[in-house]
Amino acid sequence: MTPAHHILPGVIADMIRRQPLSPAKVAFAWRTVAGAAVARASTVELQANGTLFVFVDDPRWRQEIERALGMLRPRLSALLGDAIRWIEVRGLEREPGRDPGPTP
Repeated sequence: MTPAHHILPGVIADMIRRQPLSPAKVAFAWRTVAGAAVARASTVELQANGTLFVFVDDPRWRQEIERALGMLRPRLSALLGDAIRWIEVRGLEREPGRDPGPTP
């Protein structure tokens, strides 16, 4: 018999993947894979081109998130499929609702 704690993560990931892509789903996936502390220190925004912008206001958090991207990306893919093509970590110096565009 397989313990429930071995089965549940896969079942939950499958349920999340089946839901339509929305800002709330992306935020939930980020909070789930990055953890509560990182989620409180950052916001995420998925662009139509598949770029996930992670906005942080503290350079120390930015550095920690950038270091962890190798671990976070596969976990995000497990929840969001191939919706994310690129992850870019930025400071909060942006105008709300404005597409930040590519980094120069």
